[in-house]
Amino acid sequence: MVALFRDKSIITVFYLVILSVAVHTHLFFTTPVMVTSDQDGIFSLLLRTYLTGMGSTVLFILYQAIILVQAIRLNGVMMELRMFPSSNYTTAMAYILLTGLMPQWCGISPALLANFLLIWIFIKLSRLYNHPSPKTLLFNTGLIVGLSVLFYHPTAILIVVVLFALAVVRPFKLAEWLILLMGILVPYYFLASGLFLKDRLAGFTNYLPYLKWNLPLDHWNLPLILNLSVLTILLLVGLYYWQLSNKRMVIQIRKNWGVMMVMLLILLPIPFIFLHAGIESAIMCLIPMAAFDGNLFSNPRKMYLPNILCILSFIMIIYNNWSLIKN
Repeated sequence: MVALFRDKSIITVFYLVILSVAVHTHLFFTTPVMVTSDQDGIFSLLLRTYLTGMGSTVLFILYQAIILVQAIRLNGVMMELRMFPSSNYTTAMAYILLTGLMPQWCGISPALLANFLLIWIFIKLSRLYNHPSPKTLLFNTGLIVGLSVLFYHPTAILIVVVLFALAVVRPFKLAEWLILLMGILVPYYFLASGLFLKDRLAGFTNYLPYLKWNLPLDHWNLPLILNLSVLTILLLVGLYYWQLSNKRMVIQIRKNWGVMMVMLLILLPIPFIFLHAGIESAIMCLIPMAAFDGNLFSNPRKMYLPNILCILSFIMIIYNNWSLIKN
């Protein structure tokens, strides 16, 4: 099965659609869950305003479209940056598979929408190396990050991502760091100005992320442990094959992978440090995880291990679908 996605052709996109439908078979029997909160940003407000009352068919198509667009866009970025030795759709395949490995990720949420912004930010960061006009690029990147925080508060951790990425990609220049920080603060400057003019400045804190250590799940059970184990195995094996090929890459590609690694490590604690984020916020980690897992499905010459891990993933996905349909 993995071999179907190691080729880059139009027919492979059709296979991705089939894969996404198969991974989320439960949507034929249940309505996609819409996860929102009053305290996590504008995305929740938009979802409640425009999707409440929508039919299950519309939500099904919308969810599948979001997953497929994100998977194909992420895969396209990886190919454009030549981060794999050959062109393929394994990153898109990995992203779709990963979305089915946790029941909490099988719904439309602000965190899922935030993945569009996360991909956009990675594209900006990948252009920093040897860019002829980095100040404009840095300001635009900071602006996107600042807007991301307004739209979904847990994306505030992306501030740490872009700062570390800047340190990885470029030599230290104080002016560049200040420009990046200015871009991040500009959306909040205009927000504060608008609230001040409307005499509502006291409500400014409602637009700020609330940090608090918490456990995203009340209890652990065997299916949860197995799902997390499969996610961990896929990631570790993907990292192993990435490390094998990383030595043969040119410095710019290695720096892009360094940015992806920074993104992975910093995004992992999101469910634990943002109040009301929940385990569904961890879907943001799938962007870097799918990138590294793409190495697992594309780099090995022999297909035994990739196929075994793909089958293992599908076993857990089938169980998750059955649980969602039963409940």
